[in-house]
Formats: sequence, C-alpha cells, structure tokens
Amino acid sequence: MTPPVAAKAASDIKDPKLAAEGNRRVAWSAESMPVLRAIGERFSRTRPFEGLRIGACLHVTTETANLMVALAAGGAEVAICASNPLSTQDDVAAMLAVDHGMKVYAVKGEDNARYYKHIEAVIESEPQFTMDDGCDLVTTLISKFPARLQGIIGGTEETTTGVIRLRSMQKDGVLTYPIIAVNDALTKHLFDNRYGTGQSTLDGIVRATNVLLAGKTIVIAGYGWCGRGIAQRARGMGALVVITEIDPTKALEAAMDGFAVMTMSEAASRGDIFVTVTGNSKVLREEHFMAMKNGALVANSGHFNVEIDIEALERLAEGEKTKPREFVEQYRLGDDRTICLLGEGRLINLAAAEGHPAAVMDMSFANQALAAEYVCSKRGTLKPGVYPVPQEIDEEIARLKLESLGIGIDSLTPEQKHYLASWNEGT
Repeated sequence: MTPPVAAKAASDIKDPKLAAEGNRRVAWSAESMPVLRAIGERFSRTRPFEGLRIGACLHVTTETANLMVALAAGGAEVAICASNPLSTQDDVAAMLAVDHGMKVYAVKGEDNARYYKHIEAVIESEPQFTMDDGCDLVTTLISKFPARLQGIIGGTEETTTGVIRLRSMQKDGVLTYPIIAVNDALTKHLFDNRYGTGQSTLDGIVRATNVLLAGKTIVIAGYGWCGRGIAQRARGMGALVVITEIDPTKALEAAMDGFAVMTMSEAASRGDIFVTVTGNSKVLREEHFMAMKNGALVANSGHFNVEIDIEALERLAEGEKTKPREFVEQYRLGDDRTICLLGEGRLINLAAAEGHPAAVMDMSFANQALAAEYVCSKRGTLKPGVYPVPQEIDEEIARLKLESLGIGIDSLTPEQKHYLASWNEGT
C-alpha cells in the first residue's frame, strides 16, 4: 500500500519579496544562453508540452530558471524542488513562484527533513514527466510512492551520479519508465562537466576561503571529466596538482597530461586543498585526515556529500568545531591540527558560489529541453530503461552553439562523402 503524500502549500520559498532581484539575475544569465532561448521561442509556437505536468528536482539557479521558463512556454505545468539543500538561490525560487506561478519548494540551507518534504511536494503535483539531478526524485518515487509511477511517461537525468543510480535501477528491474541520460550527451559532459565544474569548483573554494591557489598543492580525487576540468583550471592558477584514481586508464591519462598521480594515502600528507569528484562514498576517510597538514582545506564537487567521511571528522574533533567563515567549518583534532570542511561537504560550486556559468549550462539545459520533447514525441513507444540523448539532438545543439558564437565549420564535399562510404579506394 502506497503511503499518502501529505498536502503541500502551493510553494515553500524563503521570501516572495526577492522575486524582483531574481528576475534581474535570471535575465542576465539568459543573455549567455542563446541556444536555450531559441528553443524556448520555438516551444512557445509548437507547444510540445501542452497540458503536461513536469516535476523537476534540480539546482534552483538562474540557469535552471531559464529552462523552467522554456518548458512553461511549451505548455508545461511545472513543479520544482532543489536537488541539493545548499544549491538554491532564494531570489530565483521567488521569481519562479511569484512571477511565473510555478510550484516551487526550495530554500537555501534547508535541513534533510525539509529537503525530502519538498521532493514529496513535487510528487504530490502528480508529474507525468520527471527531470532529475542526482536521481533523488526518481528514487523517492520508486521506494516510497510506487503508485504515483503509473502516470509518468518519461524523464531526464542531468548528472553522472544520477545516471549511475538509474542504471542500477534498470539492472534490478525497478525502473518503470524511460529516462534520457542527459549527462552522457557530448554537448553536456564534455563541456558542463569539464569547463563548468572546472571553473565553478575553484570559484566556490576561493569564495568560501579567499585562499591563494598559486603555489598550493591541490589533490583531486577522480579524473573523470569533472576532475580533468578542475585539474586544468587549478594548474592554470599556479597550483601543483595531484590526482588520485582507481581506474588505471584514467590514472595513465592524468600522468600523460602532466599531473602527479598517486594513492590518496600518499597524497594526504602533501595536499593543502582536497577536492573529491568521484561519485563514490568515503573517498576521504579517517586515515587520510590523520595524515593531513594543519589547516588543510577539504571540499567536494561530486553530487552527494558522502564522498567525505564527515562522521569520522566529527569523531576525531570530539566536538571541537568553529565556523570562521560562512562556508567553512574548522575541526580541531586531538593533536591540535585543524582541518577545514567547506560547504558542509556538499557541492562547493553551488554551496559557496553560483554553480556553472550560464554559457555552459546553455548546452546542458538545451539537452534537457530537447530530450523532454523527444520523449514526449515517442510517448508510449519507449520501453522502461535508460536511453542516450539521440545523436541528432547532440549535433543540433553543437551547431546552434557554434552559430551563436559566430563560428562556421566546413562540410563534406560529395566526393569526400563517397570516399568515406567506400572501402575499395586505398593508396
């Protein structure tokens, strides 16, 4: 028997009076999102989501607001909650609720209980389509409210962690509708994960601490696209970069990219700043804290705050904790060393900064919008499972982005097309 979802207020936001400021900032970000703007203008004419209820669990930022407005222009009825307790921009939440009449459940700094109440509030809106960033919405639906799954025609997932969870659901046979893995689109992970995470992670660390990166040793756990981006930007800021990995191919790539590669046990005593971007749990553990320098800064840019063993840090400090800056918790260990946890171990780029630049989210959210349109056009024909973004959508987004930048590229001549399609022409 599915437990009932308690009735929720139309919205739960910090302050409706913040809407005007949200409007100004959302308009500013829209200037750097020409691809999504063009898609939204087309949606307003074609109305692909007419009467469709979309439930979104995303970071409530200026860039996300532009996606929500585009979906609404296409006829969707939108309900949105935050996909991280610290990522909400309260003025943006107010703008979506007050000026666009959307159901918004997001307050920066909400506790865990309120976070999940907000997810349940979105479920109460009876979405027919889900948009997730980390898969908490889908996980809550499947585990607590399976009866609500019957009316859902499809969904999208934004990030690596969420796609991993979805594929696990598919393997276990519990995923009941088709979901597009937006994260896996080339115009998403090659740009958002590398350039977006690379810049915004360091932005969050600097805003939280005002630390000078030049000359510091930065240890980056994970050399996926996010780790690559952070490593490149950190080196550009004058930092000495160390990579830790469990994948031999990625470790080899990091070494050939010119970075020091070693185990975390070896890196722990060398690092001044640590950043986790693995998608796994307890990447930084007690034995690593015990080896760290006095004053080491520890941050996470993976989706969930499980990559750093915060419980072990609390235990080692025995309650000796202060907050010298808004997003810095300083733990004093028994030997009088201090370790500083940034942004409560949550996404530092969103906890202490503003997330990815709008120009890169333009492509990510164009993928979200067009993937949603694609699923709706295939309604009833896609079986439950995880699907890639169709190649034609990926290429169209790249083409539109190039056009917006004033960049032209070559095209194949008929002779070149023939050559590539043949097998009998050699030297």
